[in-house]
Amino acid sequence: MSAIHFFPATPMATISTAKATPFKNLESCSTMAELKQHHAQIIKLGLCSDNDAVGRVIKFCSLSQSGDLNYAHHLFDYLPHPDAFIYNTMFRGYLQAQLHRNCIILYAHMLERFVTPNKFSLPPVIRACCSDGAVEEAKQVHAHVVKLGFAQDSYCQNNLIHMYVNFDSLEEARRVFDKMDKKDDVSWTTLISGYSQYGSVDEALSVFESMPVKNSAAWNAVIAAHVQNNRFHEAFNLFNRMRNENVAMDNFVAASMLAACTRLGALDQGEWIHNYIKTRSIEVDPKLATTIIDMYCKCGRVDKAYEVFDSLSSKKVSSWNCMIGGLSMHGKGKDAIALLKKMEAENTVTPDYVTFVNVLSACAHSGLVKEGRYYFSYMTEVYSIAPRMEHYGCLVDLLGRAGLLDEAKKVINEMPMRADVGVLGALLGACRIHGNIDIAEEIGKQVIELEPENSGRYVLLANLYAKAGRYDEVASIRKLMNDRGVKKVAGFSMIEFEGTVSEFIAGGRNHLHAKEIYEKVEEMMARIREEGYVADNDGVVFEEDLENSLNYHSEKLAIAFGLLKTKARETIRVTKNLRVCRDCHVASKLISMVYDREIVVRDRNRFHHFRGGLCSCNDYW
Repeated sequence: MSAIHFFPATPMATISTAKATPFKNLESCSTMAELKQHHAQIIKLGLCSDNDAVGRVIKFCSLSQSGDLNYAHHLFDYLPHPDAFIYNTMFRGYLQAQLHRNCIILYAHMLERFVTPNKFSLPPVIRACCSDGAVEEAKQVHAHVVKLGFAQDSYCQNNLIHMYVNFDSLEEARRVFDKMDKKDDVSWTTLISGYSQYGSVDEALSVFESMPVKNSAAWNAVIAAHVQNNRFHEAFNLFNRMRNENVAMDNFVAASMLAACTRLGALDQGEWIHNYIKTRSIEVDPKLATTIIDMYCKCGRVDKAYEVFDSLSSKKVSSWNCMIGGLSMHGKGKDAIALLKKMEAENTVTPDYVTFVNVLSACAHSGLVKEGRYYFSYMTEVYSIAPRMEHYGCLVDLLGRAGLLDEAKKVINEMPMRADVGVLGALLGACRIHGNIDIAEEIGKQVIELEPENSGRYVLLANLYAKAGRYDEVASIRKLMNDRGVKKVAGFSMIEFEGTVSEFIAGGRNHLHAKEIYEKVEEMMARIREEGYVADNDGVVFEEDLENSLNYHSEKLAIAFGLLKTKARETIRVTKNLRVCRDCHVASKLISMVYDREIVVRDRNRFHHFRGGLCSCNDYW
């Protein structure tokens, strides 16, 4: 439909006798069978054309969970003069059934029948245009809002703001917002969230700061804007400001801040928020429960995560999946499988495709090849879950890590869909572990072309060439990166102390305690050399002055800071954005031994619990 024709409206006079009848009891109907009995009475009384009586029947059929939209449509077609109320009911019914195009067409029908839309007619039509991507029709409906005198109706205007945000027309959304005389909470938060959706965080903050009164919904919108765009430190500053202004935290703000804690590895802050939730009796819905479990898992306290999980009176599939995934990233493959079996035994929810992605990932991280093969087939045989790309990626990762590179390659060749960069990348990573340059060269070039902006793909292949002594190819990779303007992603590590997160980059000296940290690093390296440490420069061909740069990798700086600031035998927790290199892995094991500390490092792929000179990954990462 290219246009909605707008006609001047003329009033339609209708006479209703239904109010004098018992048909207002229609609202107490609970089934279609009961509804049809009332409808039969309407027919017997000759009220088939009465908008009030038939409108009540249409309302039940359109909006009730027990209704029948087709039946409503049939009744509507036989009404000679349906009024705005009946049209509005049908709009809502179509919208509820996600029949967005039907809603738009019916609106055109309403105009053609000279029925005047009221302020309740336009919002569902606007939402239908939004969901249907009907940009041109939406602009015409916007014009109708103005022509019909609803330019200051907040319900219509808020829907228009949302619509333009959905159409990626932030300027139009802002124009609607600025013309509103009375902006309510929904107006402000919709625009803030719209800016956030497209990464315009500064604009979102500017709108927030201009609010005369900032309620919890607005605080949540602006904090979520920063969290969703990876501006976590600013999110914490806003959160602290919110607390100082005595604004109560609700479950939405709690979920946003827990997500920030998760990304930063800020366990202390996460625990504080969790305790606040418990002491203030904030409702823990399934989403918030999953967020709490995820925070503990990704901040290194899988034991606390399980306590929260186990305490849930009702566990949704998302909670099971999150807990199984948490066990996976901590290398607890057998525990993950045991939890799947418990899930099946309780039989309250059914495992879905995500469940088996996490189970297969757990097998991959723990070297459980037999079990991984079994569950790859099991999910299809028992639950009719067809393997998706993620499942194949986990299977290739599992086989590749175990050194079964030919079998992993065979899986890729026999996949029913073309392998994506994730699946191929899993095989390339396995080639790095096992030093197979032949397969790596074949797969590596494909991966680089599939993901030309990902510096990690170039670096991995270059490191393999260097290990094989093929330095001409290393130079070629460097040149290709330079020609394409691809920069190597800088590694950084974060550590939380007394509620403050410190961030370190390799060789960085901007920290307030940089002098003491570097002195501690020198002490660390001297002590582990006494235990036999030798620098391992495998995988660092893109760095100059190798020995010096290895000493000052970001995780070593973070560990040194942890040793300086925490008490004896206290666990040190570090979060890193990239995969831990071999040298830091060896060094961390020895540091844990000589200082008698548990060091927990979360890298891009998994957790490493270093204790007594050993790592929980059993050097299988």
